[in-house]
Amino acid sequence: MAVIDLQGFVADLKDHVAEHGFHVHDERHFIETYTNRQTWEVDLHPDRACDGPLDMHVALEIDPRTLITFEDEVIRVGEHGEPDDSIIVPATFAFALPPLPAGPDLLLLATQLAGIGGPELPLEVSAVDSFAAVTDAPERAIGIVSRVSVSLSRIYLGQEVLCDVLDRCGQVAEFLLDHAPTWLGDSYNDR
Repeated sequence: MAVIDLQGFVADLKDHVAEHGFHVHDERHFIETYTNRQTWEVDLHPDRACDGPLDMHVALEIDPRTLITFEDEVIRVGEHGEPDDSIIVPATFAFALPPLPAGPDLLLLATQLAGIGGPELPLEVSAVDSFAAVTDAPERAIGIVSRVSVSLSRIYLGQEVLCDVLDRCGQVAEFLLDHAPTWLGDSYNDR
């Protein structure tokens, strides 16, 4: 039996994102049969974006070796001890917009989002240009991703609720929603 309830943590996280103004659309739990690596994925969006254009994706990835290391640590410190806080698992927060005909300057966007995300939510901004046909103009899709370390000790002790991260996600989402009509141009305004 596992010493830590990760499914319970993900269930609490889904409740917690609703308290921060997000609506959960879907969730998935994958277990890789060969290695027992687990991934929980949650699709959500800000309440004000139920009809688009912004979607979010949260993923929590668990390596079984990390869980074994944590279980050993819990056994080492005993029932009343506090496990080492340095045993972590990655959580990924991704923001997705449809292709942007009038997309922003990437350096400016990255700078603006860095100010909003701060150290609690370090953001990576990237772009991919797609060509449906050689003669077509490119369609630019922007990727915004944050990778945050989550302490298993804080989950185990019931302390890890990611409030600061979720607050920052909400601010990033609001910024993107405020600017999306300009970036989407006529394709958004014709809806």
